[in-house]
Amino acid sequence: MPYRINRRRLLEGMALAPLAMNATLAHTRTALTSGDSPSLQAARAARPSLDHRALDRLGWNLASQAYTFRELTLFETIDVLNALGIRYIEMYPGQRFSPDNPARFDHNAPAGQVAELQRKLRSARVTPVNYGVVGLNNNEAEARKVYDFAKAMRLLTIVSEPPEDALPLLDRLSREYRIGLALHNHPRPSRYWNPNTVLEATRGLSQYVGACADTGHWYRSDLSPVEALDKLEGRIISLHFKDLNRQKQDVPWGTGECNVRAMMAELKRQGFRGVFSVEYESTSGAELVRNVARSIDYFSRVARELAPQSPPRRSAPLIPLFN
Repeated sequence: MPYRINRRRLLEGMALAPLAMNATLAHTRTALTSGDSPSLQAARAARPSLDHRALDRLGWNLASQAYTFRELTLFETIDVLNALGIRYIEMYPGQRFSPDNPARFDHNAPAGQVAELQRKLRSARVTPVNYGVVGLNNNEAEARKVYDFAKAMRLLTIVSEPPEDALPLLDRLSREYRIGLALHNHPRPSRYWNPNTVLEATRGLSQYVGACADTGHWYRSDLSPVEALDKLEGRIISLHFKDLNRQKQDVPWGTGECNVRAMMAELKRQGFRGVFSVEYESTSGAELVRNVARSIDYFSRVARELAPQSPPRRSAPLIPLFN
């Protein structure tokens, strides 16, 4: 069966509540000042339209992998997502923390810095959901540091490319912490570039362990993203969602060769319910922000076409938002 986000755990542990679905985004966006970065100014100007009602009916949530905005600090990235109307973030280890504290942030951060990040996320109404790609291996003490961080941040999923001999340990920790482990595919010849390898590696493991489907890296590995999604049915936990041109560079969704519409239709057919993380590895600055905004608009249009006319039972948002 498809992986399901554990909404009850989040509701009990985060002291969060869903925003009213008919609320506008205007009051959540930070005021534009002369000191704002060009990326934030571009995000404020772009104002893409994300149809949260359609996503809720499909059981989907749109996040951004913070690596997309790696030229910015984590705090600046959060502000850009707020301005774009993206409510969720997937963090990665090594991003600079803030303009005032440019130290690299990861799961080893002291508790005070984690609390500062949580305050920033709350103020921007952006909810952290995933963390990775982070290194994990068969060292339980080191792995617990990552899981403890994920628990403190109330994350859904850790994204990693661990060696296969570490998977029994990580499956046990995922079940203990009730946090998913998603195996990420970098391009060939990385460990999990082929979906068949993911299927074999996860055989016999719990549903807490599955795939972080990086659609662009499949295309870079000369695989069909739609066919790869089909192979992984029932094991997809989250996605690094991309569209690439023939030169294998990131482009706005719907303009490349990955067939974004067909990928979304395939995920609907599977009954996938979870997080799509926007990720770009090409372009920067205001151009990057405009490309992300165009991708949001396209994703929203296709979601409206695919969404059922009436919500299914228990169709409340899978992931609650910060108050």
